[in-house]
Amino acid sequence: MSAGSNDSAQGRRLVAVKGMNDLMPEETGLWQAVEAAARRVFGLYGFAEVRTPVVEPTLLFVRGIGEETDVVGKEMYTFVDRGEESLSLRPEGTAGAVRAYVEHDRHTVDSVQKWFYVGPMFRRERPQKGRYRQFFQIGAELFGSAEARADVEILAMQHRFLAELGVPGIVLRLNSLGDAEDRPAYRAALLAHFSPHADKLGETDRRRLETNPLRLLDSKDPATQEIAATAPSTLDHLGPAARAHFDTVLDGLRRLGIPFEIDPKIVRGLDYYVRTSFEFVATTGLGAQGTVSGGGRYDGLVESLGGPATPAIGFAMGLERLVLLLADRAASLRAVPDLFLGVLGEQAGGRALELAEQCRARGVRVELTLRTANAGNQLKRAHRLGARLAALVGEGELQSGSVRLKTMATGAEEVVPLAGLSEHVPGRLATLDAQETAGSGTMGADTERRPPGGPNRERSS
Repeated sequence: MSAGSNDSAQGRRLVAVKGMNDLMPEETGLWQAVEAAARRVFGLYGFAEVRTPVVEPTLLFVRGIGEETDVVGKEMYTFVDRGEESLSLRPEGTAGAVRAYVEHDRHTVDSVQKWFYVGPMFRRERPQKGRYRQFFQIGAELFGSAEARADVEILAMQHRFLAELGVPGIVLRLNSLGDAEDRPAYRAALLAHFSPHADKLGETDRRRLETNPLRLLDSKDPATQEIAATAPSTLDHLGPAARAHFDTVLDGLRRLGIPFEIDPKIVRGLDYYVRTSFEFVATTGLGAQGTVSGGGRYDGLVESLGGPATPAIGFAMGLERLVLLLADRAASLRAVPDLFLGVLGEQAGGRALELAEQCRARGVRVELTLRTANAGNQLKRAHRLGARLAALVGEGELQSGSVRLKTMATGAEEVVPLAGLSEHVPGRLATLDAQETAGSGTMGADTERRPPGGPNRERSS
């Protein structure tokens, strides 16, 4: 590269990769609230967090997802590293979790393992509303139980999580794919249904007709969807064991009062998926991309990746889609200062630093003025930041040894000794908490915007 072209490159304004977005500080409060709710609710069901690498061997996804899938064939970010090994950015979380389960012989630790994860995934697909090239998922995997109760529990956990977030218009749709021994007869029925219409199928779906006709049921091609609308149902081809399992799942949902719809088009097109398959769908707010959470039972995946025969069920939900559905709550969950501490004049700067640290040591979130401004402009900034309390320290406050503490919501003021400010502020915040509790939201908006260990750390909602 010539010196001139290098200079030009250095001066060029760089932007994020298409479909990979920045999250600004005013946006992250809602994300953190959703993640905190997931950790809390999933913990109620005994699920513990696992963290797996963002980069995995490409072969893991070829074997775990399938070479014929769009994800592996068209959408993965794959590269060859300096060791000549083909690696890929993870496009989903299940394969990595199963790899970790097998690699670390977790079946020897406990017969039933319950894991959840939160993190970024990567797919090079066309960005659209609620779908990006770097996207975040919350997911869970339950290893070691073939019982229908395990299916019900993982469905109940998602239902509770979405209900506690207050996500509007969510519908659970589920189906049964039957057992492996049920698949040949159903495959034959699908072939008999779709083959006469092969000339109407697109290139991808014609290939699916030969390799895995089950995947035609969730095709996005309108022509295929029209044919699929009258396709045979998996529910008409269930063996006795799979039928009994599905009936037990439905009975469990009814017992827990969880509404559902049976939808024969909810499928997973890979051979190791069996029995329960499901989606939680938003009926408003996301348009065509309405699926918030999806998953199913995959009793053959652990074995296919080199582990022992292990029944398992799991799901993943898109964090971006949840945030879109909860966007009206973003402002109430913004991390705001408990105390805005303004400085009037250079002499007060050192004392204000001391006061700010004393308050922070007691768990109070403090915004300390770092730029010179008059009292009016500083109070305007305190209001703009959403500060709950404000105090201005200048030469007069240093001489009197006291400061006016203002409650921003009401404008009420009280005179507080400077030496006792750090002791007084937590009590004042606790009083405000008590007054606001009745109007707090499901996610505990006030709690989420307060720092860990703060004055109201004993509150759980």
